[in-house]
Formats: sequence, structure tokens, C-alpha cells
Amino acid sequence: MKTIDELLGEGVEGKRVFVRADLNVPLDGTTITDDGRIRAVVPTVKALADAGARVVVASHLGRPKGAPDPAFSLAPAAARLGELLGAEVAFATDTVGESARATVAGLADGRVAVIENLRFNAGETSKDDAERDAFAGELAALADLYVGDGFGAVHRKHASVYDLPGKLPHAAGYLITTEVGVLKKLTEDVRRPYAVVLGGAKVSDKLGVIDHLLEKADRILVGGGMAYTFLKAQGHEVGISLLQEDQIPAVKEYLKRAADKGVEFVLPVDVLVSTEFPDLKTKAPAHPTTVAADAIPADQEGLDIGPETRKLYASKLADAATVFWNGPMGVFEHPDYAEGTRAVAQALVDSPAFSVVGGGDSAAAVRILGFDENAFGHISTGGGASLEYLEGKKLPGLVALED
Repeated sequence: MKTIDELLGEGVEGKRVFVRADLNVPLDGTTITDDGRIRAVVPTVKALADAGARVVVASHLGRPKGAPDPAFSLAPAAARLGELLGAEVAFATDTVGESARATVAGLADGRVAVIENLRFNAGETSKDDAERDAFAGELAALADLYVGDGFGAVHRKHASVYDLPGKLPHAAGYLITTEVGVLKKLTEDVRRPYAVVLGGAKVSDKLGVIDHLLEKADRILVGGGMAYTFLKAQGHEVGISLLQEDQIPAVKEYLKRAADKGVEFVLPVDVLVSTEFPDLKTKAPAHPTTVAADAIPADQEGLDIGPETRKLYASKLADAATVFWNGPMGVFEHPDYAEGTRAVAQALVDSPAFSVVGGGDSAAAVRILGFDENAFGHISTGGGASLEYLEGKKLPGLVALED
């Protein structure tokens, strides 16, 4: 896999370089609530611009239905990229149409443009190889070189991620090379003890990575909505908590395999519960109560790990040499249910372990809860991509960048 440094060494001045970034940031209207993914691509974009390239940045945002939708415009992300670069960033109001062609044609050496949301074109995500290839061909006409740096999308077989690199000389940007280097530390020659913390809503989203990590991890700590399926599998009442009944047989199998292999599986011993889900807009006080994890009332919903579980999990992370964390411990967006997630983040900060925060909600939580990002070994920009890599899957976007 050629690196961006190798590409820069060959010379990029005056060349149009297509950078597939991940600008899929959360928006409140047109306000970006977490710009972490934009900041992550700045080193690649700046290096290319400083070397005199004409940089064309492209990304998806959200899940539009293959047609323009103002709610998913990349205009706010383009404006923020310009602020971070300290230079004007041109914005094309389409992907491969008149605006994109004119915007790219008007770029001077060392300047940057962002084209509109790639998913406004149905060819980007099409399952039809010919349709996807045709869109990739139109994108290729905008550039001379390709740099893949959208790690959060490399697990997608999409036109700009998988098909386009085959049409242009290509290289991996700084973000992708960093992310892959970090993930290798979690899969090859891992420093032990190796602890994994998994949270989030659905256990089904994590089954693949649990299956793979049972061969590698020393202990697995579970929180978030997915924990209640594990508790139910152990025969406990979980009230009206989030539950995936159809996953209980698989969860039972994993618990047995963990015991057979000597992998420590750690589940909550107490949880915060309420009869209703909190209001995340007003942040009105929720007044939760704390109950033992095996004594959740039938009319209550578990929404965060409790104080004893926070202490337990912190103790299980204190002596770890490597930690991977993906998924919050509760509804961290509400202050009454943020302490479980905060406790895990603080435990990683306090631990001497090489810690990786695996993207998505976990990365957002770290920033929203006010932690210094530099206190962690690495904060990934791609939750789904990280998980699939740890499952041992071949990621289309990485395969496409290989020579």
C-alpha cells in the first residue's frame, strides 16, 4: 500500500488529487456538534495543498436516498474544513455535475475544494457493479491522483471507496495509515493483559467482534443496551430494558466459550433504571434509581451501569496493558446517565495501557464529556470499520488501496 509520503515524494504540484475523506459529522440543523472526523483529515489535506496539489475532497454524510437532500449537505463541513485549514475552501453544489466540474477546473495550485455529498448520487452506494463503476468513472474525470483517507468508510464497497482507486494512481492518507497501524497493535503481538470494553445498543452489532476477540482478549467487559441480552441469557429479569431475544442462544454460546477458554466475561452488577427514557433535548432531570443487575423491576428500563459496576470495571482496566473500547455504557447524552461512560473513559485515562477508543458514539462521548483526546492512545474515526477489522474481515477500501 503506497503511502501519502511516497506520493508527495513523487511530486503532486499542479495535479488534481481526489481525497476520499470521512466528513460524516453529526449535525444539529447546520451546526456541527462534533468535528473530530474533519480534524482527522486535515493533516492529509494540508500536506497535499502545501505541496501545490489541487485538492478535491469528497465524502458522504448521513443516509440520503441517492438524491440531493439539503438536510445532508456537506456545506457546513466544507466551511469547518476551511476554518481548520485557515484558508478558503471552495464548495461544489453537486458531485459530478456542472458545479463540480467548474469548481475543480477553477482550483489554483495549493487550493482546496469540497464536492457535495457523494450519496446524493445513487451510483455511490449501488449494489450494481456497472452503476457503481460508471459513477466512479465520472469522479475519476475530476482528478489525476487518488488518496484514500476516509477510514470510517473503508468497510463499504462504495464507488468512491472501492471502485475509484482502481481508475487512478492511488495512495493511503495519514489517517488510514495511522488507523491501520493502531489496529495491528490490537491483533498482532498484543501487549497483555488485553481488555475489551463493549457497549452500545445492540448485541447483534458486536457478535462478530466478540467471536473473534474470544481468541485474543483476556477479559471482555460489557455495558450499554447490549448488556441486558447477556443478563437475560443468564436468566435474570431485565424489565423493559433493550433486549434482543433472538440473540440469546448466541450469547449463551459465547459465555460458555469464554468460560472454556479462560476469558473473563464481566457483566454489570448494578444498573440505573427508570420507567421512562430520558428527554435528550431538554435534559430534564430523570431521577433514576439504582438496583442490582439481577433485580431489575418488570416495569423499569436499564439506562446506565451503576456505581458498583463503575468501580468493578475500573479495577478490571487498571492493570491492563492494552484496551479496546467500543460503545457507551449508557445514555451518555443525558447527564443522569453519563457516569458509566465517564467512568470507563476515566479508567482509560488513569491506566498505563495503550488504549484505543473505537470510533462512533464512544469517540463522541469522550469529547462531549470533556476529556482530553491526547490522554488516550488513539481515538478512531471509524467504529464500524474498526469492528470489522477486528473481526478479521477484508475491508474493501483497504483492499482497493493495496498495490
